[in-house]
Amino acid sequence: MLDPTIRNVRFKKVLIDGGSALNILFAEALTELGLTKDDLILVDSPFWGIVPRRVSQSLGQITLPVQFGPADHFHTEYVNFVADFDTAYHAILGRLALTKFMAVLHYVYMVLKIPTEQGILTLRANVSTSYDCEQEGIAIAKAIDLSTRMEVCITNSKNILEKEQAIPTQEPPWSVTKYKDTKEVELVIGDRSRMARIGAHLNPK
Repeated sequence: MLDPTIRNVRFKKVLIDGGSALNILFAEALTELGLTKDDLILVDSPFWGIVPRRVSQSLGQITLPVQFGPADHFHTEYVNFVADFDTAYHAILGRLALTKFMAVLHYVYMVLKIPTEQGILTLRANVSTSYDCEQEGIAIAKAIDLSTRMEVCITNSKNILEKEQAIPTQEPPWSVTKYKDTKEVELVIGDRSRMARIGAHLNPK
């Protein structure tokens, strides 16, 4: 999780994912950049891997400048993004972006190194922000999974015949009316303060 500057706006929740084949800019970040759907190039390329067990459809593509590092030691490249829905992140930079920056990742130490004219630029991730985004991402994934299960349940219920939806009635294991007559008996002979009510047909012994 790093905080590059994208089109003069610094974002603190940008996931660096060397396993992703796409660079993704999410809807919230698009708004922060002052861009709309009209600024995107329309594409019809669905992809998988963002929402569990669901296909994702992008809003479009756009190329934006991305800068890592401060003003006195930085590296800027133009990155092609796929604009999409909202998640816990502002953007995801995948293999295509990392190749442009010639970046080297170390996931254990959460360090990204980029060669520049001034020397090697070393960037360290914010552990606290990474943890918060991961927890938020897990919560979103669970909510989406629950929504998917509910949709499947509703769809399956529509295919059940009406006669099969009736709740069967069952007789109670014993009839209440059969034992409605009761009597009181002493739990301790001679002690009326300790009484119990039993069926009239029962032998108190």
